[in-house]
Amino acid sequence: QLQASGGGLVQPGGPLRLSCAASGRTFSMSHMGWFRQAPGKEREFVAAIDWSGRSTDYADFVKGRFTISRDDAKNTGYLQMNSLKAEDTAVYYCAATRRSGGWRFPMAYNYWGQGTQVTVSS
Repeated sequence: QLQASGGGLVQPGGPLRLSCAASGRTFSMSHMGWFRQAPGKEREFVAAIDWSGRSTDYADFVKGRFTISRDDAKNTGYLQMNSLKAEDTAVYYCAATRRSGGWRFPMAYNYWGQGTQVTVSS
C-alpha cells in the first residue's frame, strides 16, 4: 500500500515536498511514479524513478523545477517541487510497479496512493 502526503496550499514560486510511504517489503524493488489530476482533466504523468534510483524521467512541464527521489531505508519516495505555478494545482498521486518500461502511463502501475491535494495560489 502507498500513502501520499505533504500536499497543501502554497504561494506561486514556493516549494513543497510530497512523500509517498510504502508498506511491505517490495518497495525497494519497485519503480515509482508521480501523477497528477486537475479538475476536469485526465491524470497526467509528472515524474518517475527506477528501483535503483539511478534513472529518472520527468514531464517537460516540470523539468528543472521538480525532483523525484527515494529512500529505500525508509520505504519512502519523494517529489520535491520548486517554483510552483498556479497550473501545478492538482491532486498528486504516487504509484509503484515492478514492470519495466511504460512508466509514463498509469496502466503500467499496480499500486496507487490515495492522492494529496496541492493548491498553488496567492
